[in-house]
Amino acid sequence: MALSATATAQTTISAAAPAAVDRPVAERSIGDWLQRMHDASRQRAYVGTFVVAGGGRLSSARIWHVCDGTQQMERVESLTGAPRSTFRRNDQVLTFLPENRVVLAEKRESLGLFPQLLQANNAAIAQYYRVHEFGRDRVAGFEADVLELQPVDSLRFGYRVWIEKDTGLMVKLQTLNARGQVLEQAAFSDLQFDVPVSMDKLAQMMSHTEGYKLEKPQMRKTTAEAEGWFLKQVVPGFQPMSCYQRSVKGSAQSQREHTLQWIFSDGLASVSLFIEPFVARRHGQPASQAMGATHTLTRRLGDWWLTAVGEVPTETLAAFAQGLERQK
Repeated sequence: MALSATATAQTTISAAAPAAVDRPVAERSIGDWLQRMHDASRQRAYVGTFVVAGGGRLSSARIWHVCDGTQQMERVESLTGAPRSTFRRNDQVLTFLPENRVVLAEKRESLGLFPQLLQANNAAIAQYYRVHEFGRDRVAGFEADVLELQPVDSLRFGYRVWIEKDTGLMVKLQTLNARGQVLEQAAFSDLQFDVPVSMDKLAQMMSHTEGYKLEKPQMRKTTAEAEGWFLKQVVPGFQPMSCYQRSVKGSAQSQREHTLQWIFSDGLASVSLFIEPFVARRHGQPASQAMGATHTLTRRLGDWWLTAVGEVPTETLAAFAQGLERQK
């Protein structure tokens, strides 16, 4: 849940954790629990209000999610900040910005809760996280199993997750720092399952772009190696997921005026490295910032400028920055 990075990581949210129970986690492995959550987020039909708090900010959105076995559609209506409506049909995403009369068209390969989970090795996830059960709690009127996913090192945050006991849908999520403080919290404030949402109606709303300017960001799938970049030292647990060349708005169509996005994940947390040519008038001094659980690090790498972003500690972003090198 990316928010603009302007605050420090010391922001906390007051939230009491349920008391831990001293018994096995229903004989499920961490991979079993995560797979159940991921599948439910893609396959269950529901309508609800989702609230995200972190970094001193609060945002909320109304979500309509419907599926018919092979197709899934979703509408997300922002309830705070500038008006914004996002529609998704499988991997096709349209975001309506009514104040600007603009529609942004994108394609997203990874969908659902913990989107890189299916591309990651469950054994690797289990190597870097431990799962503990915290009994039962109620969220939005539903009984939920409460789990804590604790990292085994300082390169990733922990998670406390509330899972609706019958469906497996994640109904609340807290991101925790090394001291157990809540950096960011996301939860349904109200939720209804199996509501008769019409997929055809959502499709009609998604296609109604009359009066809007359609903008489609230029993205070309590539590899870091093909673009001349590599990591001389792997950051433990993080695997490369995908890599894209993104065109810079308003730039000429030369390769040096594009931004490379290299995406990594450990199956739960993700990191994006954005690499672009250094421009003195646009790029300032090296810096690091945080907003809730989202951290950002910027620095110059010779003729290039790196922006590293992820829901990970700053030291993890620094490890990526230190290991990134240009092929000679």
